[in-house]
Amino acid sequence: MNTREKSQILFYNKPAGDWNEALPVGNGRLGAMVFGGIAYETLQLNEDSIWSGGKRERDSLSALENLQKVRELLFEEKISEAEEIVNAAFCGTPINQRHYMPLGNLVIEAPLKDEDVTNYRRSLDLSKAVCLTEFTCKGVNYRRRVIASNPDEAILINISSDRKNSVDLKIYINDCRDDYYDFNAPVDNNTILYTGGMGGTDGIDFSSAVTVSAEGGRCERYGSFLICRSCDSVTIAVTCRTSYRHENHGELAVEDGKKALSYDFEDLTERHIADYKNYYDRCKISLGDNSGEDLLPTDKRLERIKEGKDDNLLTELYFNFGRYLLISGSRKGTLPLNLQGIWNKDMWPAWGCKFTININTEMNYWPAEVCGLGELVYPLFDLIEKMRPNGRKTAKIMYDCHGFVCHHNTDIWGDTAPQDLWTPATQWPMGAAWLCLHIWEHYLFTKDRRFLSEKFETIKEAALFFTEFLVENKKGELVTCPSVSPENVYITKIGTKGSVCAGPSMDSQIIYELFSAVIESGKILGRDKEFCDKLEQMRDRLPKPQIGKYGQIMEWAEDYDEAEPGHRHISQLFALYPGDMITKRKTPVLADAAKATLERRLSHGGGHTGWSRAWIINHWARLFDGEKVYENIASLLSHSTSINMFDMHPPFQIDGNFGGTAGIAEALLQSCAGEIIILPALPEKWSEGSFENLRARGGFEVSVKWESLKAKEVMITSLCGSQCRLVLDGVKKITCGGNETPFEVIDGGVSFDTIKGETYTVLV
Repeated sequence: MNTREKSQILFYNKPAGDWNEALPVGNGRLGAMVFGGIAYETLQLNEDSIWSGGKRERDSLSALENLQKVRELLFEEKISEAEEIVNAAFCGTPINQRHYMPLGNLVIEAPLKDEDVTNYRRSLDLSKAVCLTEFTCKGVNYRRRVIASNPDEAILINISSDRKNSVDLKIYINDCRDDYYDFNAPVDNNTILYTGGMGGTDGIDFSSAVTVSAEGGRCERYGSFLICRSCDSVTIAVTCRTSYRHENHGELAVEDGKKALSYDFEDLTERHIADYKNYYDRCKISLGDNSGEDLLPTDKRLERIKEGKDDNLLTELYFNFGRYLLISGSRKGTLPLNLQGIWNKDMWPAWGCKFTININTEMNYWPAEVCGLGELVYPLFDLIEKMRPNGRKTAKIMYDCHGFVCHHNTDIWGDTAPQDLWTPATQWPMGAAWLCLHIWEHYLFTKDRRFLSEKFETIKEAALFFTEFLVENKKGELVTCPSVSPENVYITKIGTKGSVCAGPSMDSQIIYELFSAVIESGKILGRDKEFCDKLEQMRDRLPKPQIGKYGQIMEWAEDYDEAEPGHRHISQLFALYPGDMITKRKTPVLADAAKATLERRLSHGGGHTGWSRAWIINHWARLFDGEKVYENIASLLSHSTSINMFDMHPPFQIDGNFGGTAGIAEALLQSCAGEIIILPALPEKWSEGSFENLRARGGFEVSVKWESLKAKEVMITSLCGSQCRLVLDGVKKITCGGNETPFEVIDGGVSFDTIKGETYTVLV
């Protein structure tokens, strides 16, 4: 039994049967799915900026003249009439934003036969970000290693054997569609250049180079192929640049490949691993091995979960895989993670593989701060800045408001107009507001005043929009109108079905959090007091979470029934997670209503998509219910996880991987409502374990060991010198550098002052 392999390595005893079984590699900008074939090895390729076209002006010019009429109809509960106007007058023109697209397929042919192969194994080592395929064919041991190097801007493949002159290959790019590429041929004996894209002034063009270096034997071009004969080993570099970032993308792509292969593959690998481990080694969890099984392939382990078996190390593997995907798919200077990150095979992917910002894009970044990967959120901050000028136009043209707004999707160009013609989702003006809360979250974890100062105008501008967009309802409250509760349908008392409404609960909760972030930021920075005072007055008039007839948190301003009680979105529980308006310790009555909401959703079949189940894990963690956390992790693994560990909506959506990773961390450590809570939702089957260097809001790094579900050793490093409010029973002593640290006893824990850079040992 190899415990490390159980929690760090995905492995299989056969090649991938389809895309959902292949293994992902990525360097933030370039991605590939590795199939591990024998006679035909395939790497399906992506580059983050290959999208379907150029920037569009899509704001509806007919929205503003119909805005007041729609509001009147909604307040009169003439739902169908209001929705008819919204669908016709508020939609984007054209209705769709740009979508993400694949680069192509690298194919590596070898004169080998599947039937001659023994000892086959393909694996992905999450601790090193190395994908490995090994097998024996007619007495020769072959090895293929694949890395996606950020330092060297390339996907690199090394093929070798233990017998000299036994590596023979044919290498080429298999394009996605005939009208998609312009050129696909060798330009010298070592390089294929593959160019294409949507072309013209309205599209993004790309250039990809496949460069080969061999030890022993020889390489030559032959038609559209590179041929390697009688080599000892071959290294292939796949590089790509696009017109989105570079005018001379063709030259750069070739240059990247040549530069990478000026180094030995072992040197390239060493540099890649060092770069990657700088992120990956920042935190660690250990939940104990309770499977009772020797090391099994990952697909077999997932089958055991479906049979109701236990495997805590598979949960660890899932947690580590989520961190691997975040490091591999989002780096400073890249685009943020979309619905599939940088792993998409389809020319017309599901939902356009865009940035869906009514939860999915936000969920992609939920584990970043707690896992110490806060700088990987910067691509999201960059996208917000790209949205701002577009969002100002949308706000003015559609609603005659200042500030900036975005609806439920955006694209590579930061498009902010409504997307699609789908009534339950399209008319939702909260996307920019929710994204901006990630700015505040980054500050809460880092206490970086310079960052907050740089981003203050951004979050202020998002709040400014709502100071003019909100309208007064019959109760004197300030509400959004028109809007929707994302993707859900309600039923009025007279039986009318609708989605467009005034004041859905999630909107008020997001605005409350946004206004609070701006108010607190203003106080910290000493800026814009008059504006912040206005926000405080308006915040007091926002609807608060209400309890409905089923004991649930109401989803709409009225206590409507849902057309689909088991709906995948649980938008009214934003206040529980990722918000903290509802907490088990400070608002127990609302927490009980949140529990009733989850139970009602689940009893009607909720959690049937991967990302929804992941959100539910975080909800149960915030409710301190470790058994429900465990139960829902098992459901995520057994019903919504492909054998390559990708989250399945279905189809594949990467958000559930990140939501699940965040949920595992949330069960171990929480920092919300000004408190750090140790082991808030431990399942009984995680009775012994530890975690190292998870991050908490307030600027703390926390490590804990526990036995019999009780913390035995707690180490807290203060990164900013903030006061620490720690929820932990039975604290006897706190020491720092051998000296006792005074503390004040608070409800359920202790409070103590800290010094930046010092580590505190809490004895219980």
